[in-house]
Amino acid sequence: METQQRLSEMSATRGATRGGGNGAPVLLTNGSSTTAVPPPPPPAAPGGPPAPPPPGPPPPPGSVLKAPGAPPPPGPATLVQLRKKNIPKPSAPLKSFNWAKLPENKLASTVWTEIDEEKVYRLIDLEEFEQIFSAYQRQEDSNEDLKIISKKRELSVIDGRRAQNCTILLSKLKMGNSEIVRALRNMDDRDDIPQDLCEQMLKYVPMPEEKAMLDEHGHELDQMARADRYLYEMSRIVHYEERLKALCFKKKFVERVTDVKLKTNSVNKASKEIYRSKRLKKLLEIILAFGNFMNRGQRGNAVGFKVTSLNKIADTKSSSDSGVTLLHYLMETCERKFSDVLKIHSDLEHVREAAKVNMTELEKDLHILRIGFKDLEKELEFHRSRPRDAGDKFLHVVSEFIKTVALNLSEVEDAFQDMKQWYERACKLFGEDAKAMQPEEFFGIFDQFLVAAAEAKMDNDNYKKKQEEEKRKAKAEIERRKKLEKDRNKKAGKEDKEQSKIVPKQQQQQQQQQKNGNVVNRIDNKEKNPGEFDDLISALRAGDVFGEEMSKKRTKRNGIGSGNKATSRERTGFRK
Repeated sequence: METQQRLSEMSATRGATRGGGNGAPVLLTNGSSTTAVPPPPPPAAPGGPPAPPPPGPPPPPGSVLKAPGAPPPPGPATLVQLRKKNIPKPSAPLKSFNWAKLPENKLASTVWTEIDEEKVYRLIDLEEFEQIFSAYQRQEDSNEDLKIISKKRELSVIDGRRAQNCTILLSKLKMGNSEIVRALRNMDDRDDIPQDLCEQMLKYVPMPEEKAMLDEHGHELDQMARADRYLYEMSRIVHYEERLKALCFKKKFVERVTDVKLKTNSVNKASKEIYRSKRLKKLLEIILAFGNFMNRGQRGNAVGFKVTSLNKIADTKSSSDSGVTLLHYLMETCERKFSDVLKIHSDLEHVREAAKVNMTELEKDLHILRIGFKDLEKELEFHRSRPRDAGDKFLHVVSEFIKTVALNLSEVEDAFQDMKQWYERACKLFGEDAKAMQPEEFFGIFDQFLVAAAEAKMDNDNYKKKQEEEKRKAKAEIERRKKLEKDRNKKAGKEDKEQSKIVPKQQQQQQQQQKNGNVVNRIDNKEKNPGEFDDLISALRAGDVFGEEMSKKRTKRNGIGSGNKATSRERTGFRK
């Protein structure tokens, strides 16, 4: 019923507005200025004198009233007649629609002059709209102990995604709004706000439209959502954004100025090292000699070469061994003939660090320091010109801090100018343009060459070690073979000696076998000749059966001659 009643009132009001022309102002637009023309006076009473014409406002410069039916006047000025809109008012605050309004001075000849959105209000359910997009959010909090579900309404008028991200930031800060305000007023003398979160806070500075919406609901502070209440309370701080920027600059100043100093010193020292190095000049001299010896025609007879050619030396490979390059040969030549050149790494110690510096980024960092210093001075003057709030330490803290900034910034500026001069001298020494070549490119060439040269020298050393190892193994193999041959010969000698001992034994065995054969023969003869058998029995008894000499001796001892065989047989038979 309320919705229908509001729509009826809207319709009546709109009809009255369109009907008599009452209350319809006419706006004159010219550029960015707009002048309202008051409505005509009410009609005169019957019988009375006609009402005098109303005094119109002076037309703005260059503007011309548009008469009905008349063609538009020439020129940039355009007359746009805007009617008063009857937009229904919601019964409760609604969510905001983050749009960009088209300025009124750009409405001419656009589709918006033909649109009447009031017709839409008759067709939509405004009550349902209010329920869906109410600024009051409903959240359910559960209590597991009591099993009670309580519903709480929160007011949120800022963009949902922005509010969600802001709430995440506040959860990381782990500080209440009052603690954040106190930290800002004291310029965070206790370091409660981390540096990275301080920079994140700059993303959630209240925008003018957010501030206006939050001010409308300032009386509902207790019902505001966490992000809305945070933005509302921060907007109460005078120059909140400027103060927060000053705090972030203060927190990051030491890191920034130290980084700028390190980069500046690296480029400065590297420029001086390259400019003064005698070993580098000697190395370039050797390379120039190689190049002119190898090249003929237009590419030969050079008086110098660009520094970018240094990293092309390794591209030239040996025709006999593809694993060997001109850079390997260069390092071998330096080791044999110019050993002092190999100490070039000690001359160019800061080249690697300088190769990481981009001059554009360095100038940008220095510019940030300058801008931060100027903003700090400006904000300091603002606070000096206004009454000082109780408990606000901005003036005291920043007054001391800005002295440190001025001193360090002056030192950095002087070092930066000195570095640029030395860098330009170094580039000019090698025929390069300092403006066209960044330090990271210029020093990167030398750094890459030094790394490749060190690897080439390591390859040479490894190759030499490999050769020495192969020679050592070959020598050890020869020694092993010699020892093996010696041991083999020694073993063969022992076998010969043992063999020489075995042969006499075999001969003795053969002689013994022959003697045994003689005994057998004698026994056989005994059967044929009994006398000889008696002699054999006698020999066995005397133990002289195995030796003919012993038999002879026994014969002599008995006094029997070789011819008295019968007497011998008789005695033998006797003893038997």
